[in-house]
Amino acid sequence: MAYHTRSNSFPSRPHPILQEVDEHLCRLRSAEATSTSSSSISHKLSGLQDLHECVDRLLQLPLNQQALAQEQHQKWANELLDGSLQLLDVCSVAKDALSQTKECIQDLQSIIRRRHGDESAVLPSEARKYLTSRKTLKKVLHKALDNLKATASRSAFSSIHKEDVTIVNKLREVEGFTASAFESVLSFISGPKSKPSSWSLVSKIVQSKKVACEEDTKVNEFAEVDAAVKSLKSAHIQLNNLESCIQDQEEALDSLFRQLIKTRVSLLNILSH
Repeated sequence: MAYHTRSNSFPSRPHPILQEVDEHLCRLRSAEATSTSSSSISHKLSGLQDLHECVDRLLQLPLNQQALAQEQHQKWANELLDGSLQLLDVCSVAKDALSQTKECIQDLQSIIRRRHGDESAVLPSEARKYLTSRKTLKKVLHKALDNLKATASRSAFSSIHKEDVTIVNKLREVEGFTASAFESVLSFISGPKSKPSSWSLVSKIVQSKKVACEEDTKVNEFAEVDAAVKSLKSAHIQLNNLESCIQDQEEALDSLFRQLIKTRVSLLNILSH
């Protein structure tokens, strides 16, 4: 006979904190309909921090702690613990990508300043260094994206089991949404995939040093800098914009990273009792 605890472990009316989690999820899902931009990404990261702060408070409720600590629920709790570690890993990947990009653009800014603001004086080798770094970062980000898609899909599938206790289903829902949200963050940092070409873009710069950008002008800041460095025109403006964008996102990711650690510690403490 199946053993169910949902009706015995939880009151008929949802706890206010559980309702608050739902409200955060609803607001974040509504925001997903807006266009992807630097400000919307920063807003999303801030919203994720608020969501996980609320989740941590949900984990402090005695009924939820008792439910997760029960022996028959250990498998679910361990799966949630594994998911929390993966979210921390991908958050770390995003932080590292921003940090490395920031370091590269600061190097280019330094070169431009030393040459009295003449971005055309940036040597092809220096532009190549930036583009090579971005290419390497994109490979790392795309690999993380593939892992995230699998996590989001697994969380969505596992949350449909009605016999699971409420806290487990809600944590799975939050995990799946967070993984999906990180997909958009990593995609933004990576920028759109460039069109293949038989010519090296950097070689084209060496030969022509003129603007050849015919791509859609409505691109994110990372893509704008990639295009600007390739054309060696107006790079200093785009570099300044991107540095400001990175600063905002770094702060938001740092805060979210600390909150994810706090939530993971709460889960570990529950399982250790």
